[in-house]
Amino acid sequence: MNSNHFFAKRLSCLLTLLVVVTQLSAVTGGPDFPNPGNPRSLSRDDQHQLGLQAAAQVYQQMPVLPDSSPETQYIRQLGQKLVATIPSEYSWPFEFHVIAQKEINAFALPGGPMFVNLGTITAAGDEAELAGVMAHEMAHVYMQHSAKQADKAQWTSLLAGIASGVAGATLGGLAGQAAQMGISMTAQGVSLKYSRNDESQADEVGAIILYKAGYNPQSMADFFRTLAAQGGQIPPQILSDHPNPGNREQAIEKEIQNWPPRSYQTTSAAFQKTKAHAQTVKSFSGEEIAAGQKTGQWAALNKRNGAVFTGAPAPVNTSATTSASPAASVSSQSVLPSQRTVHAELGPMSLTHPANWQVTMPRQQGDYVTIAPPAGVNEAGVGYGVLISSAAPPQGQRMSIDDITQALVAEMQQRSNVKPAGSMQSISVSGMEGRSVSLQSTSPFASANGRQQTERDWLVTVPQSNGSIIYFIFVAPQAEFEHFRPAFENMLKSVEF
Repeated sequence: MNSNHFFAKRLSCLLTLLVVVTQLSAVTGGPDFPNPGNPRSLSRDDQHQLGLQAAAQVYQQMPVLPDSSPETQYIRQLGQKLVATIPSEYSWPFEFHVIAQKEINAFALPGGPMFVNLGTITAAGDEAELAGVMAHEMAHVYMQHSAKQADKAQWTSLLAGIASGVAGATLGGLAGQAAQMGISMTAQGVSLKYSRNDESQADEVGAIILYKAGYNPQSMADFFRTLAAQGGQIPPQILSDHPNPGNREQAIEKEIQNWPPRSYQTTSAAFQKTKAHAQTVKSFSGEEIAAGQKTGQWAALNKRNGAVFTGAPAPVNTSATTSASPAASVSSQSVLPSQRTVHAELGPMSLTHPANWQVTMPRQQGDYVTIAPPAGVNEAGVGYGVLISSAAPPQGQRMSIDDITQALVAEMQQRSNVKPAGSMQSISVSGMEGRSVSLQSTSPFASANGRQQTERDWLVTVPQSNGSIIYFIFVAPQAEFEHFRPAFENMLKSVEF
């Protein structure tokens, strides 16, 4: 799919008929998010760029797991489930990473980069508790707490200090520079100091995130209480970063007492599997990490393991046209699905897919889940594989599966060079009657003779009990589509909600 296709990357605006979300497990209704306001000296772009710079330095100074690790994949799935609850006008391009550190800690930098220690995954009793930690950290970003207590000059000074730390300088100088804005680099990583009022606000907003994502907001307080009981003489870093605002449990209970009742999710098979695997992954103590910072050990280890920070996704090239030259063709062997399949948990659903195709989770609200061979994706889009997302009618309205599918196809036609190539058909997916539509567009990959070629896009929509749909777009060049159809059909047959 060329980059000017609206579904090649993400939907960035509300459609006339549809509101597109990343995860359908998010709950609508209930409490409203507060207006976070804005800091006086740092714009949203400033916060985002400075947060990315700080995140890049974390990759230089700490052992970070590669994006392909089960722990990172799971944390991103869970993170995006939480992100999907936040109104788009207040959201950030959140991204999620895992640090191979034994101590319990998690932190989110201004602009959205979040890091979760392995120790936090293994310490959480269930998925709801882990989601509570992440929702709390996301709430600090949402409320822009760090940016409100710092100006741009202080951030620049902090980043310069981090860079000098990489070069071998002691951390003492950096800590002094950052102290004024409540941020420091320690043996435990980046430490963001907050006030008790900040903590209360983060609890309040975090509770809303949890509730709308389908988790009991009390899980956030449960995890902090568990940590306090386990802390002993050396409490987890997260406790020293986050002063207890007092009566945390009572405050959350009071906040949620009038919210509409929900059936809460506690844990998942994906959490249990990830926690068990995390206990087998080599991790390091804070002291070991501090020693490795001085020698550049972690930058070298991360590079060797493929843990390279690339920053935010490249923006969609909206000025591109369908007449732009496609990328070179790819060999069939590099993109054809293998016979061996693997299982993937994708938030509200699971499926199996070819073992040689990679799952890429959304990095921000509105992005697609993609399952594709690495060679089948280029800067212009996905040429081989499947894109998965969800859509819902405007709040309070109901639409039939036929109407919502037709609206989705009409929006594709209006916003990009997509044309229907057949009539709508019924299809059964996981015991539910969905709809199937064949579409045509232009492939981002050239044909074997180097010319632009037609792409087949098979759209499958599946209704959900809340009136929304999950939809799949199976993609391959028209001339090769039948070679991929068996794999696409097997993926659909394996879908479970």
